[in-house]
Amino acid sequence: MKYLSVLLAVGCLLTAVHAQWLETTIRLDSGASPSALCYNPQNNKVYCANYGRGTVSVINGATNVIAATIAIGEEASDLSCNPLGNKVYCAYGRDSGRLAVIDGATDSVIATIAVGPYPGPLCLGLQDNKVYCIGGEANQVTVIDGARDSAIATITVGTMPQALGYDPQGNTVYCANRVSDDVTVIDGAADSVVGTVAAGYMPCAFCCNTRNNRVYCANGGDYPIGNYDSTVIVIDGATHRAIDTVMVGDFPLAIAYNAHNNRVYTANAAAGTVTVIDGARDSVIATVPAGTADDYERSLCFDTLHNKLYCVNYQAGNVTVIDGATNSVLTTIALESLPHPIAWNPAQSRVYVANQRSNSIQVIRDTTTPAVEESRKPQAVSSKPLPTIVRGVLYLPRAENGDSPPERLRPTRRGTVPIFRPILLDISGRWVIDLCPGANDVSRLAPGVYFVLDKPQAVRKVVIER
Repeated sequence: MKYLSVLLAVGCLLTAVHAQWLETTIRLDSGASPSALCYNPQNNKVYCANYGRGTVSVINGATNVIAATIAIGEEASDLSCNPLGNKVYCAYGRDSGRLAVIDGATDSVIATIAVGPYPGPLCLGLQDNKVYCIGGEANQVTVIDGARDSAIATITVGTMPQALGYDPQGNTVYCANRVSDDVTVIDGAADSVVGTVAAGYMPCAFCCNTRNNRVYCANGGDYPIGNYDSTVIVIDGATHRAIDTVMVGDFPLAIAYNAHNNRVYTANAAAGTVTVIDGARDSVIATVPAGTADDYERSLCFDTLHNKLYCVNYQAGNVTVIDGATNSVLTTIALESLPHPIAWNPAQSRVYVANQRSNSIQVIRDTTTPAVEESRKPQAVSSKPLPTIVRGVLYLPRAENGDSPPERLRPTRRGTVPIFRPILLDISGRWVIDLCPGANDVSRLAPGVYFVLDKPQAVRKVVIER
C-alpha cells in the first residue's frame, strides 16, 4: 500500500493574468535538428532528441544549462519519460529500429531494445509500468516492461501506425493507423487487440477526456497534395466505439485536453487556427487564430497550473498563448526558425520549444509562478482543511460546491455557472483521477508528487510514498 508519511500541501491561487516572456535561448550543436522534447519530473531535467546528431541533450530545469550530451545512435527521433523508474526512452534508427533506455539519475544508456523499423512515437502506461513504441514499417507496437527494460509483447496493428494515446481510466492504448484510416484499440493489461475503430482520413493524434470517458482522434489528411481532413472522431472509452464526429479546421495535426474547463483543442495547420471543443457536448465553442494558413506542422502543450494553451506555429516561427478560461489569445511570442517540439516544466513554470532549423531551444517563462509552500508541521485547528492521505486513501474536505459534476449548473445573481469537480493531476499536469469529497482510493498510484485541483485555479500539492 502507498501512504503519505507527511503531507506537503498548501493551497495557492493562480491568477489568470498573462505574463509570458522569452527567458533564454539554449544553443545546440550544429546540425542537431532537434526532433523531440520531454520533461523528467524526478530530477527536474529536460531531454532533447537531436535527430541530426544521434544524441540526446540533457538540460538542467532550474538553470537552463546543458548538463550532459548522451550518444544514442543515428536518427534519434522520439522521447518519453517514465517517472516510475526515473527513466527516459529514446527511439532511434529508421532501419535498425531501436529504443534506448536512459537512466534519469546518471544520464547514461542502460539498455537498448529492438522495436522495429521507423520507431516511435512512444506512449507510457503507468498502471502496469509499460512503455509502448510504434514500429511504423512493421505495422506493429512493441510493449516494453518498464521495470526490466525488455520487450514483452509485439502487437500487430493497422497500416502505417503514426500515433499512440493512453486512457488511464480503462488502461487502454489507442494506435492511429495513417494508411488504413483506423484506430487499433489495445488492452493495456493483456496487451491484446480488443477492437478497431474506423477513423477519418489519415488519423494522426489523440487526447483523452477522462471526465467523460472519451478519447478524441484528430484526422489530418495528406497536406502536401492538398487532401485535408477536418474532423475529430470521438470514441467512447467504455465501448471503444465512435460516437460522434466533430468538424474542426483543415489539417488538425495536434490535439490537447484542458482538465480545468473540460475542453479539447485542435491545432489546424492549413487553417491557421485552434478549434475549441466542449468536452461535455462534443461541440465547437470557439475558433482562435494561431499562426498562418498553409502550415504543415503544429504542436500543442497545455499548462494545467495556469490554465493556458501553447500552440507552436512552425512556418510562422512563433508560439500563440491562449487563455483556457476565455478562449482568447493572451500573447504571441516570436521564436527562431521552424519551431516544433514542445515540453512543459511545471516546477519552474517554463515551456521549452525546440527550433529545428536554428538548432536551438528557447525557453518561455510564465511569471505567475505558483508560490506553493511546503510544511511538515501539523495543521492548525483554525486553518482551512487540506487533502490528507492515509494508507492509500486520499481524504478530500468537502468543497464549497459539493461533489456535483461540472455539467450541472449552480444559480447565481448573474445567471448560472458550472459546478467544479475536483481532480488529481500528476507532476506534469496530466489528469490522473477524478476526486470526490471524502475518501478516494489512491493505493494503485505510483509514488511521487501530485496536485489536487479542488476549485478553478486553486492547486494543493500532495506527496504519495510507499
